Amino acid sequence: MEALNIFFFPLLACVLLILIHSYFGIHILERGIIFVDLSLAQLIGVGIAFSLLFGHDVTDKYLFSIIFAVLGALVLSFSRQIGRFTNIEAFIGVLYIFSFAASILILDRTPHGLEEFKTILNGNIIWVGQKDVAQAFALYIAIGIFHYIFRKKFFALSADGTGGFLWEFLFFLSFAMVLVKSVQMAGILQVFSFLIIPALIGKLFTDKPVKILLLGWSLGLLSTLFGLTASYKWDLPAAPLIVASLSIMFFLSLIAKAICKKSR
Repeated sequence: MEALNIFFFPLLACVLLILIHSYFGIHILERGIIFVDLSLAQLIGVGIAFSLLFGHDVTDKYLFSIIFAVLGALVLSFSRQIGRFTNIEAFIGVLYIFSFAASILILDRTPHGLEEFKTILNGNIIWVGQKDVAQAFALYIAIGIFHYIFRKKFFALSADGTGGFLWEFLFFLSFAMVLVKSVQMAGILQVFSFLIIPALIGKLFTDKPVKILLLGWSLGLLSTLFGLTASYKWDLPAAPLIVASLSIMFFLSLIAKAICKKSR
């Protein structure tokens, strides 16, 4: 009962994170730009770093984060054009490394740079409260409805590359707005694992988006519940445990897929 009281809102936050990020994960896997989440999230991390250097309250953090989120969405909207001149994954990797280095340089000028950098990477999912969950719920629902209404547009964009620059920008902008809240709650590493691993597990067994989501959600929530429980029982950091348990779930699913294929 005590564990439930402690982890109730962190668990709700993880549920919301898995639900929205698994959906975006399907698009990211379809596009073949696996590390775009890391680079965009780290660019938002630069905004958070600037807010810690120049800002004084939560509003400043959101303002700087949104500015860099919009900037990142604008840059990534040209990803197909950039891909004509260079390897797009390499470009995304350079964007990530640049953002990573910039964050370190900025945070080096703050009083608690190292601790603040660790917070950007790992987040504070254990300290998520009712207000954070309510804000995330409202944001994710709004973006989820937007994507549901225009789902044909977005899936055509990811699968076939048809739709034009405006829809490309709207896709990355909505994704970036999700990341602004997600990174501040859960950190870059946990957000990346929620984006890629549940969708990757689902795609091991089916190509249908709805089934991918249902399978990814189920195993993702199971892994998260285990990670939070282990964190409470063994007094270990929650975020790395959740990431590790999700990764182990993927490895086990991969083994199960291989066994099933061999038996056939």
